[in-house]
Amino acid sequence: MKLIVGLGNPGAEYEFTRHNLGFLLVDLLAERARCRVTRPEDQAFVGRGKLGGVEVALAKPQTYMNLSGDSVKALAARYGAKPEDVVVGVDDVAIPFGRIRVRPGGSAGGHNGLKSIIARLGTQEFPRVRLGIAPDHPVGDMARFVLQPFPRAAREEVDKMLWTAADAVEEILVGGVEPAMQKYNGER
Repeated sequence: MKLIVGLGNPGAEYEFTRHNLGFLLVDLLAERARCRVTRPEDQAFVGRGKLGGVEVALAKPQTYMNLSGDSVKALAARYGAKPEDVVVGVDDVAIPFGRIRVRPGGSAGGHNGLKSIIARLGTQEFPRVRLGIAPDHPVGDMARFVLQPFPRAAREEVDKMLWTAADAVEEILVGGVEPAMQKYNGER
């Protein structure tokens, strides 16, 4: 079974913020898999279904971002998912807004949620789909920026990015990380 994890922060005040793109991605994947991500397991809300004919567990850790690894490690053990079977959806301030980047592994790039997962899984080698949120203007307080809601004018671009990211996740499941990278990296 594959484990698809979207990173975000629990609570209504964070619902449509930049830092919750991972949660929004899992919500879209849940629609496609015709499941609900509501069952509490290992400090996360989880739903099970099929994407591209592949059995998946979709998860939204409820631990806050910097402790996501605790939940991901427990869920991976529960579902027998090796690190290469764990796909993480996450926001990224280094990628232009609206673009995505698929990677088979790598550093956390300063993202506390990825740092936590790397520490708890003991490896950097797990696939991820990074969703670009880089500001188009200088930002003094990046933590404040990522926790702000998207402006209404950006809704269409956010939806497009999420659909592309969901397609990329399905490509990872069916064809692997390399084909997904070739097809979707830089896609807008």
